[in-house]
Amino acid sequence: MVFFAHFRNEIARIGWGGAAALCAGLVLTSCGAQANIAGDAPVTRQLTFVSLNPCVDAILVEIADPDQILALSHYSQDPASSSLDPGVAARFAYTGGTAEEVLAEKPDMVLASSFIAPSLRNALTGLGLRVETFDSPRSIAESIDQIKRLGTLTGNTAAAERLAVRINAIASKQRPKREITAMLWQSGQIVPGEGTLISELLRRNGFSSHSAKMGLAQADFASLETILANPPEVLLVAGDSAGQTHPLLDGLKRTRVETFDPRLLYCGGPSVIAADARIAAIRKNVL
Repeated sequence: MVFFAHFRNEIARIGWGGAAALCAGLVLTSCGAQANIAGDAPVTRQLTFVSLNPCVDAILVEIADPDQILALSHYSQDPASSSLDPGVAARFAYTGGTAEEVLAEKPDMVLASSFIAPSLRNALTGLGLRVETFDSPRSIAESIDQIKRLGTLTGNTAAAERLAVRINAIASKQRPKREITAMLWQSGQIVPGEGTLISELLRRNGFSSHSAKMGLAQADFASLETILANPPEVLLVAGDSAGQTHPLLDGLKRTRVETFDPRLLYCGGPSVIAADARIAAIRKNVL
């Protein structure tokens, strides 16, 4: 009687859709789907995953066995926002990020952003699913730590180490002797702060932050007028607002204006390699 009273209260709290998910979760638990990841119990088979985090998607595809990936985030299916090649993303199922969709895949673990809605996280953990969250890395070191953590979770430490070595090589390469001022102009005409992964990549390729010298910090707005009055040597345009596509930018005779793919800005893992390659190519073309 106590159980049914509790279940009636839960229906009132989360609705019938949530209740259906709860029933599915109870069935999964009764079948012992989570027994091999409870506490520190030894893993006897490869775990399976659903990712709700587009940045994790790209690393997971790189280091995990395909059979381990039950679904990626729906963000990776959108070429405008995905850091994955569309052909690669199309090989995998995806979810819209609801508890019902995740449960239908019957994963051993859910990989999410640290910004996951508390209600969704509580629903998933309440149904017996293990949820691991990941921040956006703010440095190469944090990106490498994230890769190794995913390697441990997936049981693919060797593949994770290979990816980590490739990224660590970026931190080890020799910087150009002469620094060049650069401003990264992101979507919405904002600039990155110094404590970001993309800013570290710019520094390692011999660029100094023009926006920092102007007193601008993380996510501060930089108007077209401000840039025209005090232009950097290199302007990396990673947006398409009216200011960022204005013809007046063509009149900056001492500034090299380059486009920069916004998809390379926010994730670690393989995105670091692609972002560094693009920045290095721009740096090579600047006298």
